[in-house]
Amino acid sequence: MFEAILFDNDGVLVDTEGLYFRANREVLAGVGVDLDEAAYVELFLREGIGAWHLAEARGHSAEIIEALRAARDRRYLELLDGSPILIPGVSELLPRLAARYRLAIVTSSEPGPFARTHARTGLLPHFELVLTRADYQRSKPDPEPYLRAVARLGLTPARCLVIEDSERGLRAAKAAGLCCWVVPSGLTAGGRFDAADAVLPDLGTAAERLLVG
Repeated sequence: MFEAILFDNDGVLVDTEGLYFRANREVLAGVGVDLDEAAYVELFLREGIGAWHLAEARGHSAEIIEALRAARDRRYLELLDGSPILIPGVSELLPRLAARYRLAIVTSSEPGPFARTHARTGLLPHFELVLTRADYQRSKPDPEPYLRAVARLGLTPARCLVIEDSERGLRAAKAAGLCCWVVPSGLTAGGRFDAADAVLPDLGTAAERLLVG
C-alpha cells in the first residue's frame, strides 16, 4: 500500500525531546520563567509556538531573547553530546524497512543540532530524503513540511505513511492528506491522538505491520 515512510526525528528515531525540554527550561529559569513539563508539551509539542513569548511578557527585549536563544542552543548541543540518544531497536529496524520502502526524515530540528545528533547515530545512510527546519517556511503543525517531502519524492499522499510522536506532527500529517501512525514518546504519552490512523506502543510494532507479507 505504501511506497515511502516519512519519519519525524525527535522522539521517533532519537531520544532527544527531553534534552530539548531541559535546555529550554534551564535557560528560561535564568530570567524567571518556570517552564514545567505540562507547559512544554502544550507550547512545543501541541502548538509548536515555543516559549519565548513568556520571556517577552516579563519585559525582556528582543536582544535579550536572542541571547537566550543562543544560550539554549549551546546548552542543547552540550546535552546531545553527553547523553545516550539512539532509541533502542531503531538501528536494527531501519535496514529492514529500507529494503522495502523509500525512507525520509521530516523534522522541525534546525540543521546544526540535527547534524550533531546524527553524527553519532549512523542512521542517515538509510534515508533517501531529509528535510530540516531550513528546508521550508512554515513548521509543523502546518502541513508544508510533509507536502514538500511528498513532492520531493514524486509520490502521491496515498503512497506515503508518516510516523510521528506528537500532536503537532499528527496535525501536520493529516492536514497534508497523509496516513499517520503515532508512536508516543515519554513527553507525548498523554497526547490527544484521535485523528491518528493508528497509535502504536513502539517503532518495532510499526515495523512488524509494515514488514508482514
